[in-house]
Amino acid sequence: MKKNISIPTPASYLINTGILLLVWVVFTALIAGGVITNYWRGILITIGINVILATSLNLSCGYLGQLPLGHAGFMAVGAYAGAIFMKATPAAALLRSGNGAAVIPFFIVAVIISAVVAGLFGIIIGIPALRLKGDYLAIITLGFGEIIRVVLTNIDSVLGFKFTYGAAGLARIPKFTSFNLTYVMVILCIFIIHTFMKSRHGRAVLSIRENEIAAESVGINTTFYKTSAFVLSAMLAGVAGCLYAGYIGSLYPSTFKFMKSIEILVMVVLGGMGSMFGSILAAIVLTALPELLRAFSDYRMVVYSLALVLMMIFRPEGLMGNFDFSMRRLFERVFNGKEKEESENE
Repeated sequence: MKKNISIPTPASYLINTGILLLVWVVFTALIAGGVITNYWRGILITIGINVILATSLNLSCGYLGQLPLGHAGFMAVGAYAGAIFMKATPAAALLRSGNGAAVIPFFIVAVIISAVVAGLFGIIIGIPALRLKGDYLAIITLGFGEIIRVVLTNIDSVLGFKFTYGAAGLARIPKFTSFNLTYVMVILCIFIIHTFMKSRHGRAVLSIRENEIAAESVGINTTFYKTSAFVLSAMLAGVAGCLYAGYIGSLYPSTFKFMKSIEILVMVVLGGMGSMFGSILAAIVLTALPELLRAFSDYRMVVYSLALVLMMIFRPEGLMGNFDFSMRRLFERVFNGKEKEESENE
């Protein structure tokens, strides 16, 4: 009788890295060959941004078991922080001169600034808000998101220095977001969430979701872990905001309304709360579907809405439920399945 094959963790990381590199090479070749047009390249960038938003919110909703409705607020502060920094650097001149590689160090700093600023706001709102549960937490975070939008709309300067330009919007932002940068950031954000959830800290977060009282009774600092997961979620939303600012090239407070938070929440619920793969799949589908239905412009929103309603009726737990795809588990199942067949034939 043959022993089941078990792929070690370093080997699984090498397999995943190889697959991700292969996907990047395929997309890069298709873009370079003109198969993927500039229009669809923009859709791919938007999908990447939405994947970061959905997976980061899933950290709070699915893994932590809370219901925040202010994710657009964290995206907004991250977007404005990164955009203001990039405008203050020579990034625009470097992009106009065709020296895109020189912009990467500024981009890295902008992403860090966006994450830190969004994380600080996450701490400010998270410490008091996470003492509440359910509807009360949703209302507080919803109010936070609206406060951010109102402040961005009505305060255009600080001490005489033009800061956000208010309702007129922040324009002439260097368009530094490319497909390659977005792809790298998506992989990095997913890796951060995956690593966090596989650590003892992630297990503590899951225990809080299952039973907060029981988790606290065995010595888990529930306040610390709830705040940590919430802040990490906010930081990743800030990263997505930075990418958004660099892609669009202009920011308006009206973009980050309440419905933006609901849009992100729909992706998490549709994909399956607690499933990272489900959030990724839902973000791809809900971003690409309206564009694929654009030929039916008169009916596309009806079809889009009907698809969501039917999904919630026949699959209320989401596309993937609690299932998370694992390439390592897939390989082990394939190889062990073959081993089992061979042993049965013998």
